[in-house]
Amino acid sequence: MPTRIDLDLDIDSDDVLLRLIELGALDIDTSPSGGIAAILPEELPAETVARMLGVPPDAVRVSAATGYDDDSVWILKPRPVRAGRFRIVPAGRDAEPGAIRLAGGTAFGTGLHPTTALCLEVLTDELEAGAPPTLLDIGTGTGVLALAALASGVQRVVAIDLDAHAVAAAAANAALNDVRDRLQLIQSSVDALAGQWPFVVANIVAAPLIDLAPAIVRLMARSGTLVLSGIRLSLADEVKDAYRHLGMHPLSERMREGWAALTLRTSW
Repeated sequence: MPTRIDLDLDIDSDDVLLRLIELGALDIDTSPSGGIAAILPEELPAETVARMLGVPPDAVRVSAATGYDDDSVWILKPRPVRAGRFRIVPAGRDAEPGAIRLAGGTAFGTGLHPTTALCLEVLTDELEAGAPPTLLDIGTGTGVLALAALASGVQRVVAIDLDAHAVAAAAANAALNDVRDRLQLIQSSVDALAGQWPFVVANIVAAPLIDLAPAIVRLMARSGTLVLSGIRLSLADEVKDAYRHLGMHPLSERMREGWAALTLRTSW
């Protein structure tokens, strides 16, 4: 488990910074006290860290690191990120008009995970020519993809998640971005949904995407577009085949850091 360390040293201590990089630090920043904060990839006692860095033991404090995006991203604090045409800014930071603001929390969807970035890039391209009136977001997490769709001109989004904490986080972010009246949040499974949508996005993982393929395809409107991500590259063909057998035509595939995002279109 990654560990956070705080050092009572100046951030300009080049030797210490170099050693942190050599130790594989996942993130380095200024600590609240003005010293150095870092996340190391494994749990280590303060005495060991001090010895490895060549600093006095009393200059080191060790604590649990905070993971984001289901503990797949380890950073000291949320930071602004850009993906496609979208800029995502943590709440409390200055944000330019049009930026998507996200409150802190543990729900998936900070914008830092490759699958979220891939989906945002696909939304940029697919919605540039014209936004559909409605969109369905399956596994919404923080609601970042739903918020991106609304920012692109989609008039109304339905977003679902099985996790009550994720639904609450998405609701908070809808309020933060002043779109509560255009975003309907439901704690629900795909199987329980009724209706059809011209655009559906599902950034979950490969196994449920395959298992839920019939239920997801049932929700697709005529000439509808489907974006799937959360897929390891090694499983992309298997996911693609599951939807192809149900009448979905693969249009494109994006890849980043071992992950894939698929865009498909209905054959009806």
